[in-house]
Amino acid sequence: MFDRILYPTDFSDVSLKAVNYVKKLKNAGAKEVVVLHVIDERTLVIPDVFSGIDFMALENELRRIADEQCNKIVEQFQEEGLNARFMVKRGIPFLDILKTAREEDVSLIVIGSHGKSNLEEMLLGSVSEKVIRKAVRPVLVIKR
Repeated sequence: MFDRILYPTDFSDVSLKAVNYVKKLKNAGAKEVVVLHVIDERTLVIPDVFSGIDFMALENELRRIADEQCNKIVEQFQEEGLNARFMVKRGIPFLDILKTAREEDVSLIVIGSHGKSNLEEMLLGSVSEKVIRKAVRPVLVIKR
């Protein structure tokens, strides 16, 4: 029924809680999990000459940390007998989640109900809410 699952994560507590739900979907026929982390390009603002921040180095460090975290999650899925792999992309999270769901032809998206920043959600809207509204695939939302 749900052969291929897309599991987008921002590594928040509720997002990581969803890992256990994905594992349980193996009993419902899940065979493969695509783990996705999107580095929000809106947080990588145009470099300010006077700030002294090396934004390329910042993005590289965020990508390194994301690769490390995604690898740990992939290992958990593989220990349960699921085929799993990960992707780290730079973009706008809800758009990249929807795009990846189409490109990977997933049968289900499993996502946490809230991300890391409640303030960001108030200002930009919840990623999970936007995914639910615009997805053409079923979405399983895991609450806090």
